[in-house]
This record gives sequence, C-alpha cells and structure tokens, in this order.
Amino acid sequence: MSEPVSIEQALEPVQSSKKDDQGRWTRWLLWFLRAMAVISMLKGLYHWSVVLGIGEGPDSAFTLQPIPWQTATVYFAIIDLVAAVGLWLAAVWGAVVWLTAGVSMAAVQVFFPQIYGGSWLVVAIELTLFCCYLVLALQSAREHPH
Repeated sequence: MSEPVSIEQALEPVQSSKKDDQGRWTRWLLWFLRAMAVISMLKGLYHWSVVLGIGEGPDSAFTLQPIPWQTATVYFAIIDLVAAVGLWLAAVWGAVVWLTAGVSMAAVQVFFPQIYGGSWLVVAIELTLFCCYLVLALQSAREHPH
C-alpha cells in the first residue's frame, strides 16, 4: 500500500516551488500559465453562456444552431474550463489540455470554417501563444537542469 499524501505534496503543483529556488524564467512561465488560465476560464464561461442562452435574443437560441456548431461549442465549453483549472495549478496535464484546446480551435477554424467562420486571426493568436509557452518552458527547463 502507498503512503498517505501530505497536504504539502498534494498542493505542490499549486505552490510550484519556493521563491528561493525559482528562477526568473520559471516565474515568467508561472505568470504566463496563470494568465492563460484566466483567459481559458473566460473562454469556457463564454461558451457556456452561449449554450445556456445568456444574453442572447430569441433568434439566436443554441438549439436553433447546426449540430456541428452545437457540438463544437459544448466541447470548448468543457475543455476550456478543464484547461483553466490545470493551468492555474501549473500542472503538466493543464498545459496538455490547454494545448489540445488551442489546436482544436485552430483546426476548427482552418478545416471547418462553416462552424465558427474560419478566422485566421484566431489561428495566429493560438500559434503565438503556443510559441510563447514553448520559449518560456524551454528557458525554465534550462534554469533547472536535472
């Protein structure tokens, strides 16, 4: 049987690491992840407001939209909120879910423009955020050679 997990061990992803051994790039990465968590939370809440019809007129009801649009909206409502939690905790799975959500959104924009309109601006923003994450993660990893 395994040992019980202490509170400190359970919250380690939240605390990320102590200030003493946290490098500059690691702090920047943590702040970036937290900012992406807030953005993902807002995106998820936006999609849920669309699903629930909050702030919509009678002509734009969720149930009147095409099935692919409904499916994509529910998918992003769920995955963005899950990504937000994982990113805020600075857990590895949070970044994976966030990257999955971003790649999914870019794919929907590029390959299925009839769903959300095919905005290349969204694709460019997602690509820019991924590049920022990659640079910060690589620089952070260089600070902590293990």
